[in-house]
Amino acid sequence: MLQNYLKIAWRNLWKNKVFSAINIIGLAVGMAACILILLFVTYETSFDGIHKKNIYRLDEVQKFPGMVAPQNVALSMFPMGPTLTKEYPEIRSFVRVRPNKEVRLTYGDKKIVMPQMLWADSSFLQLFDYKLLQGDAKTILKSPNSVVLTEESAVKFFGNENPIGKTLVRYDSDTISFKVTGILENAPKNSHLQFDGIFSFNSFVKADAMNNWGGNWLVTYLELANNADVAALEKKFPAFLKRHMSGENWKFYELFLQPLNEVHDNSMAITHDYLNFQKFDKNYTYIFLVIAVIVLLIACINFMNLSTAKSSGRAKEVGIRKSVGAERTQLAAQFIGESILLSAIALVFAVLLVKLCLPFVTKLSQRELDLALFSNPLVLILFLAFAIVIGVISGSYPAFFLSSYQPTKVLKGSLEIGKNKGSFRNMLVIGQFTGAVFLIIATAFVVKQLRFMQERDPGFSRDQVMVVPLNSATEPKYDALKQELLSNSLITAVTGSQQRLGNNLHQTGVKFHGDGPVREMATSQVIVDPDYLTLYKIPILFGRNFLKDSKTDNARAYIINETLAKELLKEQPKATMQSLIGRNFGFGGMDSLGRIVGISKDFNFNSLHHKIETLCIFNQKDWGYSEMSIRISGKNAPEAIAYAKSVWAKLAPDQPFDYSFLDEHFAELYRADGQVSEIVGILASLAILISCLGLFGLASFSAERRIKEIGIRKVLGASVAGIIALLSRDFLKLVLVAILIASPIAWYAINRWLQDFAYRIDLSWWVFVLAGALAVLIALLTVSFQSVKAALTNPVKSLKSE
Repeated sequence: MLQNYLKIAWRNLWKNKVFSAINIIGLAVGMAACILILLFVTYETSFDGIHKKNIYRLDEVQKFPGMVAPQNVALSMFPMGPTLTKEYPEIRSFVRVRPNKEVRLTYGDKKIVMPQMLWADSSFLQLFDYKLLQGDAKTILKSPNSVVLTEESAVKFFGNENPIGKTLVRYDSDTISFKVTGILENAPKNSHLQFDGIFSFNSFVKADAMNNWGGNWLVTYLELANNADVAALEKKFPAFLKRHMSGENWKFYELFLQPLNEVHDNSMAITHDYLNFQKFDKNYTYIFLVIAVIVLLIACINFMNLSTAKSSGRAKEVGIRKSVGAERTQLAAQFIGESILLSAIALVFAVLLVKLCLPFVTKLSQRELDLALFSNPLVLILFLAFAIVIGVISGSYPAFFLSSYQPTKVLKGSLEIGKNKGSFRNMLVIGQFTGAVFLIIATAFVVKQLRFMQERDPGFSRDQVMVVPLNSATEPKYDALKQELLSNSLITAVTGSQQRLGNNLHQTGVKFHGDGPVREMATSQVIVDPDYLTLYKIPILFGRNFLKDSKTDNARAYIINETLAKELLKEQPKATMQSLIGRNFGFGGMDSLGRIVGISKDFNFNSLHHKIETLCIFNQKDWGYSEMSIRISGKNAPEAIAYAKSVWAKLAPDQPFDYSFLDEHFAELYRADGQVSEIVGILASLAILISCLGLFGLASFSAERRIKEIGIRKVLGASVAGIIALLSRDFLKLVLVAILIASPIAWYAINRWLQDFAYRIDLSWWVFVLAGALAVLIALLTVSFQSVKAALTNPVKSLKSE
């Protein structure tokens, strides 16, 4: 019986080649899209899955006076880990971690820059389950000046030699030797912690650091007991802060715990998150998953529609089978079996499509996605189950619809097939195009928002700006580097700073003495040299810029932004910003305060996801700079870069020249948004393609079913245009209904999504109109092909049998 069912199924597929091809292509594309998105979602949800303990990251909410809004940060204080572990039995252990980028290490004649090193407590490998290849996890980081390397890093330095016991020297302004005590397997890419090696924390931390309540400069992870009540523990934190912090400072902080498996994809609201590789928003992951399901459902709807539409061709088969004793369940099983066969064929093509597209998706997502189909039997079983489920879902309605035919009516020719089923097919078409139109509108607004962020004036100029990191060996040579660079006309400006625009600038406490009592508050701050605002073309609204080579300006002159100026004048609404010039402002006691010398125009020193915070800019040459910015002439950029390299090689020959462009850094800030834009656009295109395939098939069926009607109309004088309008009108009505349904849903969803951006576009009505018009045009072009073909058919051929 099964063999007979398969033969019949294959004959029907081969007999209706066009409809079978449309179904297979639609299902294959829908399945491929769904598989690719599932691979991405699986990868995203696998982050930090190698760690088996109950680990949480300790985060803070900082709410200092003067802040535009409270700020969630992935930072904590040095004493918190050990003190919390000591006072609360539900906390089993802790580890503190601090990143250290661009570390220069030497072994013999080899000098290598390690992109990302960590400083960590000796408990690091007791909490985290990174695989240790050599060494003892309990002791490798206990001794000062110990270092654990990854396998890749060890090969760079020692080749095939045994690295244990060897000495690496950090070549900087100071020289520190580190003994290699262990080798780790490279951190997997689906780990939020990425590193080339780990230094022992006690190599540089002083004993009095345990009294440093208020300094936030590291990340703390806590291991909790498996039965710990996290919410109850968090309620104890305010009392903990009050016990240990001086005065009323505890009121400016809140502590909360973040599960380790949420650090990667649930930290978009957390700033100063320096240890979070490929940070992503899990809401986007859900969006991708929903869209993939929509695309797959559209493909399933295609199958249902085309199967029921072609049911008239199989009515007599059903009648004969029933008349010779076939049960309805047997017929339904046969038809569902046929849909499973078609789904299995589609799955084969889907897997081929996935294999073909996987390199592109891997490059786009920057994830190491892999279709382990044959290497893992479980995956193969899941795929087969997936095909069966899709086959059952797609074929269930057509199967029970076809098997419901009454043999007496069918064989007498009195069955009016499709009379009561057209409304259901229409609903399915509306559902298809509702999803497609929704995705068109969503794609349009996602692209529009991303373009808005990329093209919006941030308030400063970042074009043609090279940024070069400085360390303790190169920073003392800053003045010489600057002077030499500016001697060439290809270099238009040079400046230095302690932080880079586009990063979360550090917060600091300041005092302001206006007409009333002294105010204490917190603000973002950046230390710069006097040419900073000139290089970045940041306008001064009131007052003046820093004076070059001025002893009075060094560490005593402050330029504040508009937002900070408004905050300072909050209690004096009638006062002007100009009145702030010359007022006492700065750090420390009243005798050490400097003065406000200028007020700059607000500029977005962070991404457009965040509002502009209060900011003070000051020149403190003695504190040095961590980065040099070089504005080059756009006329001959390669020559300018080559010149900058030659100057660096001349003045800092033992230090590598690592540079990047600031606009690349800002592009990285919007990397996740760009990925969302491209992926949503691709999925929207697939949804439209599959919908059009279905519409094409239905239009073909409609034209075939009405061929004699068309012949009669042509004989009676109907024009080609009139027949095209007749055949297209019904389908266009369905698309218009879909537009009316999709538009409010899209408005609500896009409006919710835009709330994540501090600066966002308006929901322009014309985008909805344009998206609707595009959907109508696509549907019209799809239907018109078959309509024109039918309208041009010679009526003699269609009526010769009458």
